[in-house]
Amino acid sequence: MKFGPRRPAEAIGGVAVHSLRQNGLLLKKGTLIGPAEVAALEQAGVAEIVVVQLEPGDVSEDVAAGDVAKAVAGDGVTVERAFTGRANLFANRPGVLVIDRAAVDRVNAVDEAITFATLPAFKPVVEGEMIGTVKLIPFGVEAGLRDAAVAAGTGGALRVAPYVIKRVGIVSTQLPGLAAKVIDKTLRVTAERLAPAGASIIAERRIAHDQAALSAALTELLGLGAELVIVFGASAIADRRDVIPAAITAIGGAIEHFGMPVDPGNLLLIGSAGGVPVLGAPGCARSPVENGFDWVLMRLLAGLKVTRADITGLGVGGLLMEIVTRPQPRVPVAEGGRNVAAIILAAGRSTRMGGPNKLLAELSGKPLVRIVAEQVIASKAASKAARPIVVTGHQADKVEAALAGLDLSFVHNPDYADGLASSVKTGIAAVGENADGAVVCLGDMPLIDTQLLDRLIDAFDPDRGALIVVPVADGRRGNPVLWSRRFFGELMTLGGDVGARHLIAKHAEAVTEVPVDGRGAFVDIDTPDALEDARRG
Repeated sequence: MKFGPRRPAEAIGGVAVHSLRQNGLLLKKGTLIGPAEVAALEQAGVAEIVVVQLEPGDVSEDVAAGDVAKAVAGDGVTVERAFTGRANLFANRPGVLVIDRAAVDRVNAVDEAITFATLPAFKPVVEGEMIGTVKLIPFGVEAGLRDAAVAAGTGGALRVAPYVIKRVGIVSTQLPGLAAKVIDKTLRVTAERLAPAGASIIAERRIAHDQAALSAALTELLGLGAELVIVFGASAIADRRDVIPAAITAIGGAIEHFGMPVDPGNLLLIGSAGGVPVLGAPGCARSPVENGFDWVLMRLLAGLKVTRADITGLGVGGLLMEIVTRPQPRVPVAEGGRNVAAIILAAGRSTRMGGPNKLLAELSGKPLVRIVAEQVIASKAASKAARPIVVTGHQADKVEAALAGLDLSFVHNPDYADGLASSVKTGIAAVGENADGAVVCLGDMPLIDTQLLDRLIDAFDPDRGALIVVPVADGRRGNPVLWSRRFFGELMTLGGDVGARHLIAKHAEAVTEVPVDGRGAFVDIDTPDALEDARRG
C-alpha cells in the first residue's frame, strides 16, 4: 500500500487521507480520487494531495472489516455492511452476550491495523443493540493480514445466548418487623428484572424463616414447574448451614457456591434442586439498582451455567458504582441518636399572597414563621445539633424581629429572588461539620409539630440505608424532608424555584417513608385563602 503526496493527475485510484478545503472546493477524507476529482482539484489550484493507493495483494478497509466481522459473528449476531473501514455487529435477539475472550485477543494481536472491540462479556442485550465493532485503522491492509484475522476469529468470537428460562418461583421468608410492603416491592422489582428476558413469576410463597417451611415451599414450587427459584430471606445468609442453604440440601439439593466478590451482592448463594437452579438472593436484590445479583440472574435465565470459577472471577470490576444506601465507614453515634441539623427556609417573597409577607401573617396570635421555629426548637434537632438555622432573604429584618428571643442562628440568602433552590443551598452551606444530616423545614408550614420532626429524626438511620426521610399519607409525600449529609453535594447543585423532589425520585432506594396523620405535613400558607382556611382550623 502506497502512502504519500501526489499531484492530482497521479492520485487517480487513491483515497484522500485528509479532508481538503480550498478555493470553494471541499474534498472529504476517504474520497476515492477519479477523473472528476482530479479536475476539481486542478481547478481549485491544488498542486498536491496526500492519498493512499492499494497495491496488488491489498484489500480495502471496508472489505477487510466486513470479512473479519463476519468471521467473529456467532449465533444471534448480525453484521452491518462495512462503511469507512468499520463493520458493526448487532444482537438479532434479546439475550446474554457470550464472548470468547481468547479469540478477541487473537484478532487484535494480528496487526495494529485491525481492531475488534465488544461490549462486556455476559452483558444482557436487546434485539438491535450494537455489541461489537471491527475497525480498520488504515484505508487498506495486506490480504494476508486480513486472512490471519479471519482465521483468528473464525467460529464466532461472540454470540448472543437467548433467554430460555421463563417460569420463575419466588419464596419470601418472614420474621417479625418485615413489612408486607417490603415483600410487595421486592416482587415488583423482580418482575421488572425478569421482563426483558420474557420470564415471569408463576407463583410466590410467603413463609416463616424456618428450614422446614422453606423446604416445603421449594418442593411445592418445583412441583408447579418452576425453572428457577429465587429465595428472598428475611435475614441475610450467614453460613452454609443457615436456613436457606439447609433447606435446599434437605430436599436433596446442592449448594454450588456461597458468597460473591461483587459489592453490592456479596451474600448471594447459588444452589440447585432437581436440576433446577435455586438462588439465595442478597439483600441488594430488593433494589432496582444494578448489583451482583443481576449478573448471575441474567446468565441463568439464558441457560448459562454459573460455576464457582465464574463467581470467583468477578472480583476485578466487582466493586460497582457507589450505591447511596451502602454504609459509610462507621463513626461513633452519639447517645440518643444521630445529630440532625434543622434548617428553616424563610427567604421567600410571598408573591402569591398579593403583597404581605406570609411568614409574618399571624395564626393564633403568632407569626407563621415563629410557630414553625418554636416547634423546631423543641425537637430533637435542636437538642442534638447546633442551633436551628433560619435562612432569610425578603424583608430579613422583619423576619428576624418576628423571631426575636428564640435561640436561632440566621444566615442571609442574597439570591433569594432566584427561588427556593438558592435558599436550600444557603441553608445546607451553613450546616456544621458535626451534623449527620439536616431536616429542611418551610417557614410557611405552621401545622408541623415537634412530634412529626422527632419521628423523622428517629427514622433516620444511615447504617440501614434510611438516608432520606419523608412524611407520607395516602401515598402522598409531604414536608419537612430529612437529608443525609451524603446528599449535601447534590443539594448544592439545585437551581430555580423548585425543591429537591427529583433527587428523592432519583434515590428512591434511600428513601424511608414515615406515615403521618393530619394536615401538618401538607399545609403550606401560600395564599390569603389558605391562611383563612388555617385560621378556621
